Amino acid sequence: MSQDGAPSDPRSLIRIARESGRNERGEPLDLGERVRELRKAKGWTLEQAAGQAGLARSTLSKIENGQMSPTYDALKKLAGGLKISVPQLFTPPPQVEANGRMVVNMAGDGAAHATATYEHELLADGLTTKKMLPYRARIRARSMEEFDGWVRHEGEEFLLVLTGVIRLYTEFYAPVDLRRGDSAYYDATMGHNVVSVSQEDATILWVTSLN
Repeated sequence: MSQDGAPSDPRSLIRIARESGRNERGEPLDLGERVRELRKAKGWTLEQAAGQAGLARSTLSKIENGQMSPTYDALKKLAGGLKISVPQLFTPPPQVEANGRMVVNMAGDGAAHATATYEHELLADGLTTKKMLPYRARIRARSMEEFDGWVRHEGEEFLLVLTGVIRLYTEFYAPVDLRRGDSAYYDATMGHNVVSVSQEDATILWVTSLN
C-alpha cells in the first residue's frame, strides 16, 4: 500500500495519538529572578557570579533584587559570565509540574492497529497529549519489496528488539541485523523499514516522539 494515507503509514499512528495542545498565556519574566535562578543553577555565590561577569557584587545584587535596570553592556557581561546568550536571559525556564498522570497496560490489552507489514499494539492509549507514542509491533514483512518505498515521518524513533531477529534498513546507512536486546535510535524523517529475518515474526518495542 502507499505510504500517503494508507494503513501501513506509521504517520496514521501519530495522528491517532496526537491531540490538540492548549494555548497558554505566559507570565511576564522577572529578569532579577531569572538571573538569580541562572546563578544558583551554577552553584555560584553573588561574588563568584559578579567576578565571572566583570560586575560589582553590589550591581549584581541590585539587578537580582529588581533595584536597577541593567544597561545593555551589563546584560552582555552577565550573559558572557553565565556562558549563555543575551536572549536566554529573557527566556523563562521550562515549567516542570508533576501532574500525576499514569496508565498501565497489562500484556495484550493495548489497542490493536494492523498494517500491511506490521501489527501494532498501541500502548498508553488512554493518555491524551502524549509526547511519546509507544507501541509493540509484530514484524510480518520479510523483504523490502513488501513496502511501497521508504517509510518516513516527523520526529525521532527508538526501537528495542523483544523477540526474533530484524533487519533495519535506513536511507543513509547500511542495513543492520538486530537481535533480542539490541536497539536503535534514529531520525524518523530518514527513510526506514524493518523486516523480520528470523523464521518467526519478530516483535519490537517502538517509541516515536510526537513533538
